[in-house]
Amino acid sequence: MKLFKEILIKAIEKMEIDASFSDFIMSAAAVVELESYNALCKIKAIIEDESLDDPTCFHKIEAIVSELEALGSDGGSRHDFG
Repeated sequence: MKLFKEILIKAIEKMEIDASFSDFIMSAAAVVELESYNALCKIKAIIEDESLDDPTCFHKIEAIVSELEALGSDGGSRHDFG
């Protein structure tokens, strides 16, 4: 449920909202589903990228975590390389 909330918050932050709300018919679940699908498509493209060899596996994982961060989630303590 935390990831759902993080994705929804980030998606709402990016939305342009008409003050009349006449065209705003998407439910929270639909917004999260669309954002999740788009992120999964990007993750799939990263994983399928044949130009990245095994030594760059770290970069694949970093790219996936970056996609989660773009949705408003984080990589947790395992992503803190600071």
